[in-house]
Amino acid sequence: MQDEGNLPRNGLAAGWLLADMALNIWALAIVKALGLGYPAFQLVFLRAGVGFLLMLPWIWRYRSAFVGLTDLRLHALRVGFSAIALTASFFAISRVPLALFTAVSFTRPILTMIAAAWLLREVITRDRWIAAVVGLVGVVIAVDPSSLTGGWGLAAQGLVVVAATGAVIATRKLVAAPTVVMMTFYTAGLAIITAPFAVVGWQPIPISQWPLLAAIGVFAQAAQFCFLRAHRFGQAGFLAVLSYASLVFSTTVGYLVFDELPQPGFWVGAILILAATNWIVLRRRPI
Repeated sequence: MQDEGNLPRNGLAAGWLLADMALNIWALAIVKALGLGYPAFQLVFLRAGVGFLLMLPWIWRYRSAFVGLTDLRLHALRVGFSAIALTASFFAISRVPLALFTAVSFTRPILTMIAAAWLLREVITRDRWIAAVVGLVGVVIAVDPSSLTGGWGLAAQGLVVVAATGAVIATRKLVAAPTVVMMTFYTAGLAIITAPFAVVGWQPIPISQWPLLAAIGVFAQAAQFCFLRAHRFGQAGFLAVLSYASLVFSTTVGYLVFDELPQPGFWVGAILILAATNWIVLRRRPI
């Protein structure tokens, strides 16, 4: 029988996860508001640079965790996928409604399931394959291809989902790595990869916008910390369902800040996506 002191504290975890969602949505809102004025690589570099500076005391305190590291190639692969995913997401968020961006992002568990079956040889049951098809149908309905003009933002978000799935698969292979190591590789790696592109395409930043751009890194790094705290205390299934509240956050901010009001078809597609993702996550077998 599990010791009571080690039982998941879902109430506390819910608070951390809601804080993660709130911080993330405001980071994305700033990117959306300013993103068309700056290259995505520049925004990612600034986000990573600020995040790395915030982590320095933590890195120094746990510097012994970096001694004798293994699987460096896998770490590099994870960082590479993450850099593609974050850059594409910063490009996409400036061009698609916040609610749609969030809804499509929920297809990641579906694609992760498919990739896990292919790359990790996980056994996927028939009902989960059916759920995957339902989720993809939901994406088509939510996106409504007949109403698209251009579609570069959605194309970028498709790249986000694929690259983020690759990062998740690499992360599963690194389950033994300390959290400080994972976060340091992620943050420093983003800065190193995007730095050359950011320098080449650098756009001058007015003094008045520096605080907002720095806030992206502060919000994003704080959100990552809240996310890790939430998963330390809470059950994965409970947090997976609660994460759907991010659609409420994004829809609310999209409407209040950017005057974005989703159409009825969006809600039909979003319900199918959330139902399919919920089924896949809660029915997931232990790895």
